[in-house]
Amino acid sequence: MTMKLSLAALPALPAGVARPRYRRDQLSPGVVHIGVGNFHRAHQAVYLDDLFNVGRDHDWALIGAGVRAGDAAMRATLRAQDWLTTVVEMEPGARRPRVTGAMIDFAEVAADNAPLIAAMADPRIRIVSLTVTEGGYYINAATGAFDPAHPEIAADAASPGAPVTAFGAILAALERRRAAGVRPFTVMSCDNIPGNGHVTQNAVAGLAALRDAALADWINAEVAFPNSMVDRITPATTDARRASLATDHGLEDGWPVFCEPFRQWVMEDRFCLGRPAFETVGVTFSDQVAAFELMKLRILNGGHAAIAYPAALLDLAYAHDAMAHPLVSGFMGKLAREEVIPVVPPVPGVDLGAYLALIERRFANTEIADTIARLCFDGSNRQPKFVLPSTRDRLAKGWPVTGLALESALWCRYLHGESDSGAAIAIEDVNAARLQEAARAARADPLAFLALDDIFGDVAQAPAFRDAFSAALAGLWRDGVAATLSRYLALPPGAAL
Repeated sequence: MTMKLSLAALPALPAGVARPRYRRDQLSPGVVHIGVGNFHRAHQAVYLDDLFNVGRDHDWALIGAGVRAGDAAMRATLRAQDWLTTVVEMEPGARRPRVTGAMIDFAEVAADNAPLIAAMADPRIRIVSLTVTEGGYYINAATGAFDPAHPEIAADAASPGAPVTAFGAILAALERRRAAGVRPFTVMSCDNIPGNGHVTQNAVAGLAALRDAALADWINAEVAFPNSMVDRITPATTDARRASLATDHGLEDGWPVFCEPFRQWVMEDRFCLGRPAFETVGVTFSDQVAAFELMKLRILNGGHAAIAYPAALLDLAYAHDAMAHPLVSGFMGKLAREEVIPVVPPVPGVDLGAYLALIERRFANTEIADTIARLCFDGSNRQPKFVLPSTRDRLAKGWPVTGLALESALWCRYLHGESDSGAAIAIEDVNAARLQEAARAARADPLAFLALDDIFGDVAQAPAFRDAFSAALAGLWRDGVAATLSRYLALPPGAAL
């Protein structure tokens, strides 16, 4: 017999399912969060749930929000279960389910974002946070700068009363608060982007500057945009996972979250209207967030990219399958040790070799079943942020880029659309059509792929990278993925492929 998740069901939850130790009717909102996906509900919402469970800061509850039509489905699911979420931490031999209650409402999703703007304009809201994915910040991939010419940004500048983007809605709410004499909220990015606070500030103030320079100056002077590093592996929810929650734990949740036990959050202590006491539940406040962030983006996120494309080309389905394959896991380890870690600056209190070993153990967690398809998703946004910066740094030092060029070649080979066995690969990327066109042209002329200037930028102009990439791609087509990886693993450090 299963029990449907709801507030009424909390007192009688099945044995082994943890529940909130606070009263939901004693919470009041302090945070609006845009982008209520699995990661947010396994990360920020869990930290707040922990905080409420120890009796702290009950005036910092969450209001969820979204700016895309698809967000309405999440809202409808969570509304049917009183905004509660089941989070299941998983590792070999153990599954630990808990019901979290930090979210108490979800703004109605509307084309003009009027309900979201109204929620953020509420004086009780002191933080607006975001997880809108790496591609949601309107960044020019080649320059790393805010792109004011993006059609959605241009539309918001032309129609500020009916914004279509998260940043247009944030700007409208800040304008409303300013006009009413209400202090601005902090805008807190929780996305995997280098300098995510600076990037978010550039987006909000950059949009404001398209209409009103004085408004942009006010935002830059009065609104806080703390940088942060967030980490927890949280795969997509499947029907099989939903069924396992019902079968194994007797609980029916329309959109449960399954995740690894590990989580990390490092933040700047820079808020303009107060903050929850996150440090009491494991959040690290540091003035060196950039060091933690760069380490994570290049070793963990870059590591995901390193296993994703060879695994897909070898018809492997999950991250743990990739880690069990000696060629794929060997490629990731050699690449990280020889080429990535040497250009990662020191991180306070962290041994980078031990950090890599932790990442390898996390990737190998068989319970997570993180799909290779998820890791391959949206490469045109992820490669410039997670992989190519290491390439650029090594080129600047005159150091070899054999492994990093091979990673780029594996991505190109993947984008051709079929594995080494001939199985079709579906490319999930906002730029899929032009990526695939360039990748197919690169089979005859490898430099055709490097002509994607918005992705490769100045890296593509470096002769050392062009030569290494061309050799790697030619080898992949001539000899196949397994043989090319084997040859790379046998190379001494710095040798050409």
